[in-house]
Amino acid sequence: MKVATIGIDLAKDVFGLHGVDGKGRVAFKKRLVRSRLLEFMSQLPPCLVGLEACSSAHYWARKLERLGHRVRLMSPRFVKPYRKSDKNDANDAEAICEAVTRASMRFVPIKSEAQHEVQALHRVREQLLKSRTALVNQVRGLLAEHGIVAPLGIARARRLLLEILADPERHGLSGLFRETLQEMAERLRFFDERVGAYDDRIERRFKEDERCRRLAKIEGVGPLVATAVVAAVGNASEFKSGRELSAWLGLVPRQPSSGNRSQLLGISKRGDRYLRTILIHGARAALRRADHKSDQRSRWAMRIKQARGYNKAAVALANKNARIIWALLTRGENYRPPAISVASPTADRISLTQVQA
Repeated sequence: MKVATIGIDLAKDVFGLHGVDGKGRVAFKKRLVRSRLLEFMSQLPPCLVGLEACSSAHYWARKLERLGHRVRLMSPRFVKPYRKSDKNDANDAEAICEAVTRASMRFVPIKSEAQHEVQALHRVREQLLKSRTALVNQVRGLLAEHGIVAPLGIARARRLLLEILADPERHGLSGLFRETLQEMAERLRFFDERVGAYDDRIERRFKEDERCRRLAKIEGVGPLVATAVVAAVGNASEFKSGRELSAWLGLVPRQPSSGNRSQLLGISKRGDRYLRTILIHGARAALRRADHKSDQRSRWAMRIKQARGYNKAAVALANKNARIIWALLTRGENYRPPAISVASPTADRISLTQVQA
């Protein structure tokens, strides 16, 4: 019996496999240890292989593609409805095998090793930022116990900490507490240096990639956003439209609609939280400068800001940037800045209904 489709339930050591022929009849059910998976798959003719997009999935996808197989990654939440009974390796592999053959299934793009390396830079940098924020918050709490209130912002808190260490007698702090603050200041300096080092690495990667340089011409997209997007989606060929990319990022509204009743809520927040966050932060930076510009894009953003508020305008601008990013990546084009608007000031008076439309 010729195997046409295989579902593999990935794990650390023992993998579950479920294979079917071209008519959907079961060809085999197996459990293989990690060291024997590639050996077994190399003995099979090229076929369709389904995997859940989880830890190590991209690694195995690349390995299986080199053996000639056609590999498709799927989100685990899309596979779950196809599991017929209790959750175990065999049932999961069967569900994966069934889901990968569905014509309406949405697949996850397989990342290359270069994409994973750039993504690792962003992940480590993100963790350093979280650790630095936690350290600064701890400093704030300890200083508050001694009647010293640190102002908002890491830069201001860092400056206050240095001032206290430079003149400890001013605040009447004991020698033991000063030693503690000195050690925390050294750790804060270490985090600053490491974050700066990773920023330099990301900047070098940005300059080496022509796609990143093209994306950075969009207002609200810098080296950080550009490299993160390219590392996550590559050329965005898995997405049929810019809206699909925006939906994958969680930047489109949730729609609990039924019948003739259409309802739009807040953004869905699906997909990569880190990527969505930095896109919105980049849009906020662009929105702050839009008030002094007269191009069509800036005036559009300001109309939404006046009608719907700053936060919704920032998300709308991030949504637009995501769609532009898809167009630039899939078509290989350069960004064309929006034309300068020549409309009169009265033309900017747009109603709330028009903004919603």
